[in-house]
Amino acid sequence: MDIPHSRLKIATFNLLNYLEPPFACYEFERIYSEPQWQKKQRWILNYLAEFEPDVIGFQEVFSPDSLQALLKNAGYAYFAVVDNCKVVDDFICSAPVVAIASRYPITEVSAVTHDLQMASNMGLAEDFSFSRKVLRATVDLPHIGNTDCYVVHFKSKRALFEHSETPQLSAENNIVESLKASVAGGWGASIQRGSEATLLFIEMIKRKVATSQPMILMGDFNNNLTDGVLNHLLIDNLRFVSQVDKNAYLAKYCLQDVWNLFCESDCYHGEPRAATHYYGETSSVLDHILVSCEFDAKYSSSTYSVSNYHTCDRHLINPIFDRDGESTDHGIVLVTLRLRC
Repeated sequence: MDIPHSRLKIATFNLLNYLEPPFACYEFERIYSEPQWQKKQRWILNYLAEFEPDVIGFQEVFSPDSLQALLKNAGYAYFAVVDNCKVVDDFICSAPVVAIASRYPITEVSAVTHDLQMASNMGLAEDFSFSRKVLRATVDLPHIGNTDCYVVHFKSKRALFEHSETPQLSAENNIVESLKASVAGGWGASIQRGSEATLLFIEMIKRKVATSQPMILMGDFNNNLTDGVLNHLLIDNLRFVSQVDKNAYLAKYCLQDVWNLFCESDCYHGEPRAATHYYGETSSVLDHILVSCEFDAKYSSSTYSVSNYHTCDRHLINPIFDRDGESTDHGIVLVTLRLRC
């Protein structure tokens, strides 16, 4: 006998400049025409109809009211944001925000604030803040109940600062100054991104201690998870902690990459992980979904297990203009969770 709601689908979706006309994106000329805007909205609806995610974390949202209305008509009764974009001259928008939509009730919404003392211990400035506010929404999911869903868009790899060429310097000296700024500005961006992830994870642990609720972290991380800037999100061991204590206590607070959990499942057949972003000749996995032990089949008390992992990338690797002309520059990651019987 089939158990109702035994399957859950979670997606992270970078929308690429979801901004309703007549507002402009960053520059006064970057405004969708009405046909372009309708085409973008159709593309989003077509994705939702084909893949049917239950909970979606969105990035690059400029027009949350428009997005909420679009999603409500598509069957997503619950929607939340915790911030607004910046508007200059009444119509030029910057600093997009994250959002979440769900078919299941959202019972609590909050912007995550970081631990000031921990930030100080890390050597960060007193005025440190997340480059984009992190959204935490508690969603009442079937069979597992209140689950804390975090939506992020961590700092990009774009350098924090650049050298502006000046005529007072020789051509070579301008190159040297640009090189120095690129090295320092790029590392500054990495420090920001890694610090955001660290301080968020600390808050997630604190929340888990207080509520014991399952956790899902999704979003555009602007980084892979293995190069050292973000790999602490997947820490699963501590010095001087025994294997017994690890199994009994530590596992409750650790996060797992759903791709790794999928690779451990019987549903995985050796397919490679698809990139979610392409830049020139390089490709990267920048969009991720991480989950707590309640979704890990190795954990004896888990409620769900990962049964599928899919990256929608046809608009990136084989685009058709009539279909994909106003889509997004990111792949959309979708994970399917199955109830453990």
